[in-house]
Amino acid sequence: MEGLLDFVLRDVLTRVGGIDRCVSEFIRVTNTLLPERAFLRVVPELLTGGKTAAGVPVRPQLLGSDPECLADNAARVAGLGADGVDLNFGCPAKVVNRHGGGAALLEDPELLFKIMQAVRRAVPAHQVVSAKMRLGFHDDRRAEDCARALEAGGAGEIVVHARTRADAYRPPAYWSRVADIAAVVKTPLVANGEIWTVQDAQACRAASGCHAIMLGRGIVTYPGLALEIGSTHASESDAGECLNWESLQPHLQTFWSVVRSTLERRQQAGRLKQWLNFLRHHYPQAQAAYDALKAVNDVQVIDAWVKGGNPRMSAFAHPSPERPIEAGLPL
Repeated sequence: MEGLLDFVLRDVLTRVGGIDRCVSEFIRVTNTLLPERAFLRVVPELLTGGKTAAGVPVRPQLLGSDPECLADNAARVAGLGADGVDLNFGCPAKVVNRHGGGAALLEDPELLFKIMQAVRRAVPAHQVVSAKMRLGFHDDRRAEDCARALEAGGAGEIVVHARTRADAYRPPAYWSRVADIAAVVKTPLVANGEIWTVQDAQACRAASGCHAIMLGRGIVTYPGLALEIGSTHASESDAGECLNWESLQPHLQTFWSVVRSTLERRQQAGRLKQWLNFLRHHYPQAQAAYDALKAVNDVQVIDAWVKGGNPRMSAFAHPSPERPIEAGLPL
């Protein structure tokens, strides 16, 4: 999830708990061997043993279409100490697909095989090479063929986003198609797509046959989701109680602290508002915070809000004329 689930949110969400492993934002690989700093910029966790501050492994994800170039870059990033390398065959972005990357590769299972085989040969045997795919590009007729190709190339794990590129992010996710794929491959599968609640996770597991699931927008919207899914006592009656707004406050403070210490000043206010924009779909208090801060670009004002817990938000609702205004919210 480029521009959203970066190292900042990985730090915070893994502190909340319930997450076994993270996959990074994709790192574009074109026709060159990237320097180490290019990988470290996206996955700074490589400087700390490939793990977040909470000790959760982060697997760098590469996106490209040239087998040998991907193999060279995979070998380099694997040498930096991650537990493995992930390959992106699911990105639906038009600019990526126009250049033959992401979900566009699902039109060519033979090329998927060649990429996976080249990368698997380049990465040390003790490190996993996994892949993220969708059900297809225009339709899902090649879903099983794509999974077979990845398995034949040596994939150690396949995450299946249960929609095609044409489906984009529109509900529903077709979890039962993951079960169809599981019937023709032995490689461990991970189900992904439209998991917003514990009940969604249970339904996904039942339909896909996968115990392992990947969370994306759902955990950004509700950071306690993984904890609830992992709880043996999770039920509809206690949904939402794992991490209430008050319990989230220390994590918001950590988030803001990391943002303030690592991102450029011009990016900081927008980064907090970006997360509040997701949180407001679960927490009414986040809606109030978002409404009050959406026109504020003064980081000192935001400092006061974050440190103060929940001061009267109306005090920040009308910034003074000399205060710069945020023109838009990055999404």
